[in-house]
Amino acid sequence: MRAARGLGSTSAGSAKADVAWRKKPYDSVDGYIKLFPKEVQAVLQRLRKTVRAVEPTADESISYRIPTYKLEGKVLTYYAAFTNHVGLYPPAPKPFRKEVAKYAGPAWNLRFPLDEPIPYDVVRRITKYRAGLIREGKV
Repeated sequence: MRAARGLGSTSAGSAKADVAWRKKPYDSVDGYIKLFPKEVQAVLQRLRKTVRAVEPTADESISYRIPTYKLEGKVLTYYAAFTNHVGLYPPAPKPFRKEVAKYAGPAWNLRFPLDEPIPYDVVRRITKYRAGLIREGKV
């Protein structure tokens, strides 16, 4: 996963965030979110709150240079901001693929366009589903 490319390029003014990301490493989700324009920060904060609402005890960190949430040492989810979308990883679970087909990128990683409403309910349900898989030892 190479989410770092194109980071922070949502507008001409956000080129500054792209440079900041390269020159000033961040070590927290707060630091990552602060690199982006306010409208993208709002999306990232809501994604964070959505994941936290499902699994408030998930470990939050930066891995692969993007926000990462782990449950019982297993990856629950990652998300990242790009030029025109936010990505959600790992790939969409099979039971959700028909519903999320319009957002599917390579290998079923999801891309939510920043110029459309983000389907936070889908994020919530996928996170809950993955948490169940982790607890059942299926991940």
